[in-house]
Amino acid sequence: MSASFMDLGLNNNRPLVMHVDLNSCFAMIEQQANPLLRNRPVGVAAYDTPRGIILAASYEAKAIGIKTGMTVSAGRLLCPDIIILTPDPDKYFDAHQRFRRILEKYTDDLTAKSIDEFVINFTGSEALRKNLDLQCVGKKIKQDIKEQLGDYITVNIGIGPNRFLAKLAAGLHKPDGMDKITAENIRNTYSTLDLIDLPGINTRYNTRLNLAGIYTPLEFLDAPLYKLKNEVFLGVNGFYWFLRLRGHEIDSIKFNRKSFGQQYALGQKTTDRETISRLLMKLCEKTGRRLRHNNYQAWGIQLWLTFADHNYWSKRRKLSVPLFATQDIYRAAQALLSTVSLDEKVTNLGVSVYGLVSITPLQLGLFDEQFNHLSLALASDQINNRYGEFTLIPALMANMDDVIIKRVAFNSTNN
Repeated sequence: MSASFMDLGLNNNRPLVMHVDLNSCFAMIEQQANPLLRNRPVGVAAYDTPRGIILAASYEAKAIGIKTGMTVSAGRLLCPDIIILTPDPDKYFDAHQRFRRILEKYTDDLTAKSIDEFVINFTGSEALRKNLDLQCVGKKIKQDIKEQLGDYITVNIGIGPNRFLAKLAAGLHKPDGMDKITAENIRNTYSTLDLIDLPGINTRYNTRLNLAGIYTPLEFLDAPLYKLKNEVFLGVNGFYWFLRLRGHEIDSIKFNRKSFGQQYALGQKTTDRETISRLLMKLCEKTGRRLRHNNYQAWGIQLWLTFADHNYWSKRRKLSVPLFATQDIYRAAQALLSTVSLDEKVTNLGVSVYGLVSITPLQLGLFDEQFNHLSLALASDQINNRYGEFTLIPALMANMDDVIIKRVAFNSTNN
């Protein structure tokens, strides 16, 4: 690495990146929609059964100790009066779209990180041309959100010279906070935090840092580049952290997508191959819709199952013809399913496609069979986009409206 990078200091540029995060998104949207839920402990769980996982908790529930990832039964032990709701994705996607429209009034350079998080780059924006302080802009955004989403909704706003520091600032004072991190206050900010408080530092990375003699964010900041690259992260990721901690942008780089997939936890565990095949078809349809929506075809497929005895089975296969249409994905997945013995009841089922390549430009003959499959798949998607999810479906998916229902992924904004 060159000496200029070795000596790279803090980013002293004006902080023009803003991170906006809806507080306790699912739970707070439910409280906004139903005033009877306000100021009460609320949890939104994938299922309202005892083993269902809590996806979001209201701040009243968090104050009692309810955490994301906790089971419903554990939540009720801590708080017998907790109100458990199942997700209402349409409500959350509507809030996401209104959230986006509010932010688009300020600049079109924004990125949805998840259904409840946006990153905004104000470089070249009207606010910058008017020399407005971004904290004033943040206050106006908070006001707009209350007017457009509801007076019970709050957001956290962070401002920084890069995405990492903006996200870190957004999490400093929840709920309804707003903070700014600059070269002037970055060391003071780091001095108040633990390593695990830094976005992207999980327990595994925390252990790696500790083994290298790094125990605090300030020690992390002051660690030399060679140590991060060669002792902690064992590669280029050490250089990325070296830049990120100092306020230099690295996270706006878009890396190529590697796979698309869907998974499902069976409410009724079974060994019945026909039942599993029907579930698999719906997973393949959802996977195919995402694959086609993002303009890809795939050269590989993977299927995995978990069983009631806690065993796990997985198999993947590279193909001689790329996958695009749902029926082709399903046939490839069924070929893998036929190789597994279903002696124990299946509890979870998942399928993914990988080896992605863009479908444009696509070189096919007019009467090529793949062209017909592609055209039919796209036409089917257009009908479903216009008239509603699963309006046009394979026969195998008939009468499955309440199976593998729409879910909201935390790191996705696709409905």
